[in-house]
Amino acid sequence: MTGTVFVDSNIPIYAHDLDAGAKRLGAAACLRELWDSGGGRMSTQVLQEFYVNITRKIPRPVSGAAAREVVQNYACWVHSPITPATVIRASKIGETWKLSFWDGMIIAATEQTAATELLTEDLNHITDKSLRASGSDLATQGTRLH
Repeated sequence: MTGTVFVDSNIPIYAHDLDAGAKRLGAAACLRELWDSGGGRMSTQVLQEFYVNITRKIPRPVSGAAAREVVQNYACWVHSPITPATVIRASKIGETWKLSFWDGMIIAATEQTAATELLTEDLNHITDKSLRASGSDLATQGTRLH
C-alpha cells in the first residue's frame, strides 16, 4: 500500500478479534504498515462501527474500556469531519451504485479525506473503472484476508 489509504471498519475489527484466525493476522499486518507509513485514514463512522462490533457482535467481545482505548489510538487517523455535504455525496453514491447508504458514506468519506485507496472487504464488487465513471479518483483496495 502506498499513499493515503482509507480503512473500513472490518479491517480493525478483524485485527482485534481473537477468533478471526488468519484474517486477524492479515488485518493486523495491513494496519501495522499504515501506522509505519502514516498513511492510514478513518472516519468517525468507522470508529463507531468498530466499537459496536468489537464490543457486541464478535464471538468473544472485548470490554468497552479496551475498545475505547483502540478508538482513542485511531482518532489521529480521522482527518476530515462528516458534514452535510458528505451525507449528500453518500446518498448519490448509494443511488448510483445501488449500495447501502452506509457503504456510500464510506466511499464519500474516503474521497473527502483525499485517500487514494480504500481498504475493505465489503466492496469487492465495485471496480476502479466504475468509480472513475462516477467522478471518483478513488482506487479500491478490496482485500481478502485469508
